[in-house]
Amino acid sequence: MPRPLLLLLALGLCAGERSTSSSAMEEIATEKEAEKSHRQDSVSLLTFILLLTLTILTIWLFKHRRVRFLHETGLAMIYGLIVGVILRYGAPSTSGHDKPFSCSQEDRAFTTLLVNISGKYFEYTLKGEISPGKIHNVEQNDMLRKVTFDPEVFFNILLPPIIFHAGYSLKKRHFFRNLGSILAYAFLGTAVSCFIIGNLMYGVVKLMKLAGQLSDKFYYTDCLLFGAIISATDPVTVLAIFNELRADVDLYALLFGESVLNDAVAIVLSSSIVAYQPTGGNVHAFDAAAFFKSVGVFLGIFSGSFVMGAVTGVVTALVTKFTKLHCFPLLETALFFLMSWSTFLLAEACGFTGVVAVLFCGITQAHYTYNNLSAESRSRTKQLFEVLHFLAENFIFSYMGLALFTFQKHVFSPGFIIGAFIAIFLGRAAHIYPLSFFLNLGRRHKISWNFQHMMMFSGLRGAMAFALAIRDTATYSHQMMFSTTLLIVFFTVWIIGGGTTPMLSWLNIRVGVDPDQDPPPSNDSFQVLQGDVPDAERRNRTKQESAWIFRLWYSFDHNYLKPILTHSGPPLTATLPSWCGLIAHCLTSPQVYENQEQLRDEDSDFILNDSDLTLTYGDTTITANGSSGSHTATTSLDGRKTKSSPGEALEQDLATEAPELMNRGTRLVFPLDA
Repeated sequence: MPRPLLLLLALGLCAGERSTSSSAMEEIATEKEAEKSHRQDSVSLLTFILLLTLTILTIWLFKHRRVRFLHETGLAMIYGLIVGVILRYGAPSTSGHDKPFSCSQEDRAFTTLLVNISGKYFEYTLKGEISPGKIHNVEQNDMLRKVTFDPEVFFNILLPPIIFHAGYSLKKRHFFRNLGSILAYAFLGTAVSCFIIGNLMYGVVKLMKLAGQLSDKFYYTDCLLFGAIISATDPVTVLAIFNELRADVDLYALLFGESVLNDAVAIVLSSSIVAYQPTGGNVHAFDAAAFFKSVGVFLGIFSGSFVMGAVTGVVTALVTKFTKLHCFPLLETALFFLMSWSTFLLAEACGFTGVVAVLFCGITQAHYTYNNLSAESRSRTKQLFEVLHFLAENFIFSYMGLALFTFQKHVFSPGFIIGAFIAIFLGRAAHIYPLSFFLNLGRRHKISWNFQHMMMFSGLRGAMAFALAIRDTATYSHQMMFSTTLLIVFFTVWIIGGGTTPMLSWLNIRVGVDPDQDPPPSNDSFQVLQGDVPDAERRNRTKQESAWIFRLWYSFDHNYLKPILTHSGPPLTATLPSWCGLIAHCLTSPQVYENQEQLRDEDSDFILNDSDLTLTYGDTTITANGSSGSHTATTSLDGRKTKSSPGEALEQDLATEAPELMNRGTRLVFPLDA
């Protein structure tokens, strides 16, 4: 073979060996990079777990020492701040500088990008937009990148257990008694607060523009969006102190009910503002058609989410009623958990709002499905969602503290921050005081001035406002809104939350009240008191007022929905017409027929007033206005059962000298003076 040919062959073999060696080295480098990334992921998750562990231990110490000036969420934020400082200024840069390259021929950003590097294709995913001024300040610390979570993690993983627990643990007794006021504060009040804050901030933005403090565009719709985001209250600190001190139950119900529904309204309101699209060339100008379209979007999203959550709860109730899942508590608990969580994802997938859906799913599950669960599953589901709620909420507050130093898109503007604090104060005042005035015109038990001042003071911002703000930080205006929201959450949780106990004392709001007792009696009411308790406690609290909205649907729910969806309530054969006998027998649970004495429906306490009383206890039914229909078996004072109409039974009881009816530890006390 000629020498030149041998030389070429040798060069080819060497090149092949170099190529094979280079490929092997690249594979080894890739494996090392993957292992390094795995370790960093583990360290980032371990960081948050250690934060939660430290928070729990400190909470125990605070509870042991009876410290109330700082809540657990404030502790989580402080620890997050400390770790954020360490990661920001103590961890060295671990990655090489990124090299920007231009794709000037493209007019949009791609979600996934395939890059050809020396014949090998690498996949890159979109992280977000970077302003030209910060192109050389991209985060080079891999650890800081790892602890910066995708905003969807908050919405799809952390928010569902928090919102579901709020609905599942709802104290329906006091919630429904104040339902009208709660709905007014949550819907009308949130809308008023949103527009007042939005318009005030638009004025602040105009002043900042004149002063040259704005470096990019900030539209009126952005101000309204900020108003919707910051209107989401989360008085978790105040409510925790209320619960610990056992503050007035009506004040607790008003604050808790407003915060639960307020979150749902705020997120739907923000979605409606984002959906605002005028038909003209200026997409941020006011357009009447676009405005009413946004109102329609609000109503459609809220009602659709409400229906989806309620339907999921009803389906779960039917499944647990007509199957033998109660024989397998583990399977029953697992199904309950999956059905509840899937409500959030289903609503989001269908274009609705998962927060609203999972909230009303929790209320429906507590009202219907809970009655069908075995005793073990009841305890498991309560404890499961309570633990998930605690961990998720403290995780979010820890991340808030961390994000102050690890988030790369902060825009702090002193003018905007000061204006925001003034705007939320005025928005809260316009929300609470005028609405309370109009509500008191129709309330039997007025919302006192000290209650109004406490509600004004308790307008903290928390997890929902943070999650809404961090969900979209692509533009300059949204980055400024997120940074300001973060500072507002810090201030309200630390300062206002820490001042809750002194404020309760200063406003003379009573504490040490049993939440299961009723408010003080009045001359035109009666009491519902548990037997075998001290007389002082019997005279302590009573309640006559329940929301008329609730009274409208209570009878229908008690007579039809409860028997269909649960094992409680009267048999459908007694409430449905005779021609529906076959359907009634099929839908009525066998347990209803097996139990000779049914337990009194727990919701009967909700409608105790002198104009509309319906009590079902055992086989005894008393209806003050005769609305229960057919003849029922009533129990006389000497214990004999007689057949009479509800009205006659009530008249006989009222005509007796001793105005009391005793039955299985429950006493109804009717006043002799009307």
